[in-house]
Amino acid sequence: MLAPNLNLAQLPRTQQATVASIEWERMSPTEARRLREFGLDEGVDIELLHRAMLSGGPLACRIGRMTVALRAHVAGAIRVAPLAG
Repeated sequence: MLAPNLNLAQLPRTQQATVASIEWERMSPTEARRLREFGLDEGVDIELLHRAMLSGGPLACRIGRMTVALRAHVAGAIRVAPLAG
């Protein structure tokens, strides 16, 4: 079971979750636009696939059928919740 108020950077690897909220203001306009183009928004299912060995490194996530690399500060702005059901 996921802890409440968890951000994507804290999600255990291979754990699936639903995007609960996104703090768009913590990202640059370019980063926010890129995520929206990938279809990332509240209610979307997401899974953390890999995390860089170095602290603060990028993360690989599955959004739908895509694998997307995210910077750690971007992942930290994405709040997740357990999958419903």
